[in-house]
Amino acid sequence: MQNLKFNNILPVSNSTRISALVQDLVEKSNNVIAKSDRGDIDKWLKVLSSLPDIKPSLVDLNSDSVGVGKRHDISDDFRKKLEDNLRVLKPWKKGPFNIFGIDIDTEWRSDLKWERLKNHIKPLQNRLVLDVGCGSGYHLWRMEGCGAKLCIGIEPMMISVMQFLVLQKYIQSPSTIVFPLGVDDIPKCNDGFDTIFSMGLLYHRKSPLDHLTQLFELLADKGELVLETLIIEGKKGEVLAPIGRYAQMSNVWFIPSIDTLEYWLVKTGFKNIRVINVSRTTKEEQHLTAWTTQQSLMDYLDPNNPDLTVEGYPAPQRAIFICNR
Repeated sequence: MQNLKFNNILPVSNSTRISALVQDLVEKSNNVIAKSDRGDIDKWLKVLSSLPDIKPSLVDLNSDSVGVGKRHDISDDFRKKLEDNLRVLKPWKKGPFNIFGIDIDTEWRSDLKWERLKNHIKPLQNRLVLDVGCGSGYHLWRMEGCGAKLCIGIEPMMISVMQFLVLQKYIQSPSTIVFPLGVDDIPKCNDGFDTIFSMGLLYHRKSPLDHLTQLFELLADKGELVLETLIIEGKKGEVLAPIGRYAQMSNVWFIPSIDTLEYWLVKTGFKNIRVINVSRTTKEEQHLTAWTTQQSLMDYLDPNNPDLTVEGYPAPQRAIFICNR
């Protein structure tokens, strides 16, 4: 329990306009941990407590693979034990990372998404940033590397929070955190974040317009939303509502066309809407590795026609929207 120090973010956040919001998230996170099933948490905490207490010779937040330490920082025997412990936290979905010479080849090459958007967003220097559905926090570290003042991640999957804490043990950033919460746990804020990232989440929401409204209300005046989501080819008003699963995912509710999503954003109140990238998901970006024991993209596509999912829907295609409050 003592390893989950969500209040470590308070000294930095208390000097910002969102201090009350962050305090609320800290309290909710503490409650989540107190009520959680102890089985998995105790197993993962054992992994965290087994990590070596050493100061890494390197912290690199600006490379494709977020790096902590170098190979020569620890012995080969200790590195083997460290790797065994890190594998207890599988599957590693978002990355990649390099921890004391151990390459964690995650299912998603999250650096490719970052490359697509980083030159189109407002500079993050000194900004208050929120990443909803942040996973293990890969993009949060890249945001901190860009100089963000405060990086808040929201992620309900506890194993992803634990993966973040592995990096945090060595980076020891006072300004970056992942809370074990869902987006609906974020309290309303009249003058909130400068930049909000919602990437890979919209199609998991039963009410996408409610999600967009929530993000709008969490932004500061003239704040920026970076929205990445699945889209389909189609006209304004066209939406795919999968029957059953989509690419083996059971929680995909609505996949809009680009014009439909632009209309949703306008209806929600956003301005200056632009699409900065449209790309097909490839096996280079999402793939099966030794660090994830589950299926991946190639298992979700029709083996006879990669333009379709196994259910017969259009294969995953994603777009990145940037807009302002």
